[in-house]
Amino acid sequence: MKLWVGVTDEGWFDYLRARNPDEVNFWQPSGAREFRALEPGEPFLFKLHSPKNYVVGGGFFVRYSPLPCSLAWAAFGEKNGVGGHAEFLARIRKYRARGGGGGAIEPDPVVGCNILAQPFFFPEEAWIQVPSDWARNIVQGKTYDTGQEAGRALWTAVEDAAAALGLWSSDAVQDAARADAPRYLMKGRLGQGAFRVLVTDAYHRRCAITGERTLPVLEAAHIKPYASDGPNLTRNGLLLRSDLHKLFDIGYVTVTPNYRIEVSARIKEEYENGREYYAYHGQRLVMLPQSAEDRPSREFLQWHNESRFVA
Repeated sequence: MKLWVGVTDEGWFDYLRARNPDEVNFWQPSGAREFRALEPGEPFLFKLHSPKNYVVGGGFFVRYSPLPCSLAWAAFGEKNGVGGHAEFLARIRKYRARGGGGGAIEPDPVVGCNILAQPFFFPEEAWIQVPSDWARNIVQGKTYDTGQEAGRALWTAVEDAAAALGLWSSDAVQDAARADAPRYLMKGRLGQGAFRVLVTDAYHRRCAITGERTLPVLEAAHIKPYASDGPNLTRNGLLLRSDLHKLFDIGYVTVTPNYRIEVSARIKEEYENGREYYAYHGQRLVMLPQSAEDRPSREFLQWHNESRFVA
């Protein structure tokens, strides 16, 4: 099993530790370099800047996705580790300037988003000294492997600290000995921001009904709403243009289990309009995820047809 120890700002860590969110965005000022060190579910640990050479918490890697600052803020808000969109944008520009980035100031720069589920934050008395092979010149982070002594010792120390603080259940810590332990810890525990990004990427950033590619107007819709016990899973999602998302949520539009679009007659009856929407009636979705596991669940679609759609 791989571990990534990522170097982070203490202000980012303190802000999130005080709020203890269900997910975080460990963002990079630039989205130019894709993060490939971990597989989904593997541990992503936080290390403070030198001279505080300690591992202070972490989370479980979900996905890397380059996103415009505005969308990263819309998806994660304060889970980006800052208090507002303007502050988020200012911090991105500050770190880019430090890195020597020049040229015109982008109004909505793309940032690299490392989405982490089930984050945990250690109090100072539980901080873990970095392994002895940690080099002072490491700027971004370092990969460790639990198949090797340093990685195994580090992960054991993280497990022990989390267990002592009651951050993980005893069953979870016991199961951490298994090869698939991180996936076990993360399974079914994704937040709303992760859901939005996973659905957006699964549909290749195109509306499932229209094929629209303008990212700011695309939204991840729950088929079975979260408030009705619908899970934050890609198979419970559709990427829809914002107006179609609203119509889908209130039941004027649905998608059948065989991926055909149905538009309610109520739009015309109640609003004397809707010509554009009726053009999609009976059509198949123009965009579906490539992976069968990510495609809309027929069970959830049936629920929407029967419980939400107003024929």
